Amino acid sequence: MDFKPLVTLLAIVNPLAIVPFFIHYTQGFSHEQRKRTIVTASFSAFVVIAVSALLGLQILEFFSISLASFQVGGGMLLLISSMNMLNAQPAEAKPQTHEMEDGAEKAAMGASIAVVPLTIPLLTGPATMSTVVIYAEKAKTFLQIGTLVGYGVVIGLATALCFSLAEPISRVLGKTGINVMTRLMGLILAALSVEVMADGLGKLFPLLAHTLPARL
Repeated sequence: MDFKPLVTLLAIVNPLAIVPFFIHYTQGFSHEQRKRTIVTASFSAFVVIAVSALLGLQILEFFSISLASFQVGGGMLLLISSMNMLNAQPAEAKPQTHEMEDGAEKAAMGASIAVVPLTIPLLTGPATMSTVVIYAEKAKTFLQIGTLVGYGVVIGLATALCFSLAEPISRVLGKTGINVMTRLMGLILAALSVEVMADGLGKLFPLLAHTLPARL
C-alpha cells in the first residue's frame, strides 16, 4: 500500500476548501460549541472512510456489482469532483441542491451541522467512498487494510487541524489562496480519476488494454 490513496483522499476531502464554510456555519458559536463541532466532523469523516474500507467490497458483492464497473463509475465521480474543484468549489458540492442553505439554517437554530452538511456532503460523499472501496480491493493483507483505515485517521486529523486553525488560515491565505489550493488539488484529482477509469476499462475490455499500449 503506497501513499496514492492518501494523496487522492486529501485531494477529494480537501479540508482547506471547507474552511470558509466552517467559519460561515459556526458564526456565533461558543468556544465549546465550535470545539464539539470540530471533533464530531473529524470523527465522522474518519468513520465514513473506515466503513467504506472495511465493508465497501461486501456491499458491492451483495449487489453483484463488478469492481471494474465500479472503478469506471467511481472514476467518473472523481472526474466530476475534480471539475468542481477546478471551479474553486468543494469536491462533493452539488450546486443544484439546498444543502448549503439548510446547513446555514441549522446553524442559526443552534442545531449540529458537524455531520450534515460539513461531513456529508462537503468533506466526504460518493466520490470519497468510491475511492476508498477501489483502493480497498487492492489491499491484499490485513496490514494493508489497516493502513487504509489509518489514512482515514490522517484525514480526520487534517480536518481537525484545518478547522481548529480556520481563522488564521483564512487570514493568511484569504479566499484567493484557498481557491488556488483547491484548483491545484482538482488538477491532481483529475489525473488520478483518469487513471482509475483506465484501469476499470482495461478490466472490462481486456483487448483495449492490450491494444492501446501497442499503438502508443
